[in-house]
Amino acid sequence: MNQRETREIAGARIAVVGATGALGSLLSAELAARGARLLVVGRDADRLAGLEAEARLVADLGDATAGDAVVVAAREQLGGLDGLVNAAGVVAFGALVDTPDEVIEELFLTNVVGPLFLLRRVLPLLEESQGFVVQLSAVVAQQPLPRMAAYSASKAALSAAATALRTELRRSRVEVHDVRPPHTETGLASRPLAGEAPRLPAGKDPAGVARRVVDAIEARELDLGPEAFG
Repeated sequence: MNQRETREIAGARIAVVGATGALGSLLSAELAARGARLLVVGRDADRLAGLEAEARLVADLGDATAGDAVVVAAREQLGGLDGLVNAAGVVAFGALVDTPDEVIEELFLTNVVGPLFLLRRVLPLLEESQGFVVQLSAVVAQQPLPRMAAYSASKAALSAAATALRTELRRSRVEVHDVRPPHTETGLASRPLAGEAPRLPAGKDPAGVARRVVDAIEARELDLGPEAFG
């Protein structure tokens, strides 16, 4: 754990990307309950409208210009940005040989390439505020599973980027949280890009996972592996 003082959530200007997803919406609700000023970002305008937030933006993480739109919205509607939470993600199952090229491409676009496009554009705002980034990876980043090779690789890549950026951004005092929760009952496994989910043990309560992630932001815990979720 970082030994500096805790981070104040109340009043912090935070963008949540993937805010219309199951975990993203719960993270948004938890941050709002603790007094954060939110910019919620997602692809579904109707779902965004139902979230408690100061600002809303319809954008697709796979679009390289989404980050530019986030920067404009954050400056115009929040006056800047103190944190970025990336909760977007997609999953696919099945043997690699049976996984279509376009599915592999979509996995990496949403889970790795899009987040890096986004962060490139948002980092100057976070450097101004000495803010933070939360990257929602997954347990498979460190415990890859068969029939999830491409998905596991995409999450491992996101985790590797977070680890590298933690050192790269140390001088600018932007903190990078790498969050790798265990299987969580978000319903994502029932909506894969391809394949069928294997039998999985009962997952974690997503509301509890969201609370734990926000606790980690406050406590400045930067490395949150599956064991951190009990």
